[in-house]
Amino acid sequence: MSAIFAKPTKVNIRFADIESLLVSLGGEVSEGAGSRMSVTVSGKTAHFHRPHPGKEAKKYQVDGAREFLQRLGVMP
Repeated sequence: MSAIFAKPTKVNIRFADIESLLVSLGGEVSEGAGSRMSVTVSGKTAHFHRPHPGKEAKKYQVDGAREFLQRLGVMP
């Protein structure tokens, strides 16, 4: 989790690891069209696009995950 909160934003984090973290916090994943997905944790929802063709999360995806975790009150 500390990698998500690192500054400057890391870009070598596997998106699957971010998704697993959110699920471990009780998140429910809903699949959308194409690479779209949403995760709902404690009644709060965030929307993401899974990276493709690579597996590493892009900077904006890590930033989005960090912001969502902060909204949930989760800190490293």
